[in-house]
Amino acid sequence: MSLRASDVVPISEARARLTELAEEVVRGGAEKVLTKNGVSYVAIVDAKKLDYYHALEVEHASLVLLSEAEIGLRQILAGRRISPAELDLILAD
Repeated sequence: MSLRASDVVPISEARARLTELAEEVVRGGAEKVLTKNGVSYVAIVDAKKLDYYHALEVEHASLVLLSEAEIGLRQILAGRRISPAELDLILAD
């Protein structure tokens, strides 16, 4: 999703327009990026979308763990193992 110029708002302006900006986010579905000293600082996002983003993060973490487990199982099946002493050295780093 691309941002329009109207979706980037200085934080000083946002103070006066917070309710209006929040309504635009909820009704229009577009996030607002608030800037501080000309640099992106925070965003206003619909709460339902934020819940969705959090669910995606959890799903991504689960997929990463499954991928790592699959790699580990393939290594075990291929006979690639390390000794407890080697593991201690790896974990010490």
